[in-house]
Amino acid sequence: MRRPVSGMSVAEMSMLIHSGVMSPVEIAEAVFDAIDRHADKSVFISLLKDRAMDEAAAAAKRVADGRSLGLLDGIPIAWKDLFDIEGLTTTAGSTVLSTNAPATKDAAVVDLVRQSGMVAIGRTNMSEFAFSGIGINPHYGTPHNPKSTDVPRVSGGSSSGSAVAVAAGLVPVAIGTDTGGSIRIPAAFNGIVGYKASRGRYSMDGVFPLAKSLDCLGPLCRTVQDAIWVDAAMRGATRPEITRATDTRLDIVVPENGVFDGAEPGVIEAFEAALSRLEKAGARIERIRIPAFDAISELVKARGALVTAEAFALHRERLTGAIADQIDPRVVARIKLGEKTSMADYIDMLDIRRRLTKETEDLLAGRLVAFPSVAHVAPAIDPLLANDDLFFAVNGKTLRNTGFGNFLDWCGVSIPCGTGDAGMPVGLLLSGVAGDDEKLLTTALRYEDVIRG
Repeated sequence: MRRPVSGMSVAEMSMLIHSGVMSPVEIAEAVFDAIDRHADKSVFISLLKDRAMDEAAAAAKRVADGRSLGLLDGIPIAWKDLFDIEGLTTTAGSTVLSTNAPATKDAAVVDLVRQSGMVAIGRTNMSEFAFSGIGINPHYGTPHNPKSTDVPRVSGGSSSGSAVAVAAGLVPVAIGTDTGGSIRIPAAFNGIVGYKASRGRYSMDGVFPLAKSLDCLGPLCRTVQDAIWVDAAMRGATRPEITRATDTRLDIVVPENGVFDGAEPGVIEAFEAALSRLEKAGARIERIRIPAFDAISELVKARGALVTAEAFALHRERLTGAIADQIDPRVVARIKLGEKTSMADYIDMLDIRRRLTKETEDLLAGRLVAFPSVAHVAPAIDPLLANDDLFFAVNGKTLRNTGFGNFLDWCGVSIPCGTGDAGMPVGLLLSGVAGDDEKLLTTALRYEDVIRG
């Protein structure tokens, strides 16, 4: 009988491999067994068993011969269905792209991770075209949140399958994309860690876009340490530069506006309890208004969302062609809102974005920002399927908190900080300005246990 590896972190698996307790082949076999036994068949869109077993065998030989590529050699990884994988068609969670030609090579970041020795398990499900924070997909099924004990609940989007694959213990890490919260939202809903890197930290070559001025990448995993290890591989670094610093002082800004509007009491309670623990651990916390949050909300009301304008430019031919009926009507309706954004409005939005980003960077003065990743816990699936108005309202609220960071070009990491309604996970989002990834990850590593409580 195979040894189970379900729920292990990257670091735990790495220890098993490099101590000789388990080989990468045994681990890969155990992962595919777990996927096969998992009741929710909508987590993965495609599996790469032949490739994975070849990569695992190569890793096992390297480790046995004393030629390991490093900490990640032989570790399984899953990829959101936006990343090109050689020989597969990239469908972006949609059926209308299924007749496209298969990719002739891996996406650049997939190739870099392969060079670290990681084993590609498969591609995970997602919101169609990555255009929803909820995670419902009418084509490939909707991955169910494994933390729910009452009713079927959403896993969050758009990296829904990636989050569930990790939260259900099927793989230790999965890679997602984040344009308005699509890594941090599902991480919060599923009680795992989700790190959205600064835009430009990783290559976007071979990644299907949503809005190029906002799109970011990052890992969903069990711990901040895991995120740091995988971040290094995604950049082509031979080893992680970030270590656990014991003298890291945490200066936090907590916004007084925007992020707590309509928040569930359980979410606020879990977040405030985490803040209290951080204060006791020596963190300095200041509560202030962040004017950019109000300005962003007013801008969206007046001129529409930047993501919607760019998504419409990308998909306009699909929305007016014969295949439009094959796309989720809710995705079509939201993308079509971008048609109302004029070129003048779009240019103005970019100018306003640059100004607000600089003003907010000056206001923060090197401090990190903390607030709930999402103002509510993962909602039930059935009411959202039954009511379009409810879906759009919940989707907007779900994306609100994380969306501020995308607009301002922040990096961010969502860390579990407790539970809210129905015992569902709550995430604390720690964010830094563009390029402050090392500071963010160092601080998150230092204070992760405090935040978790």
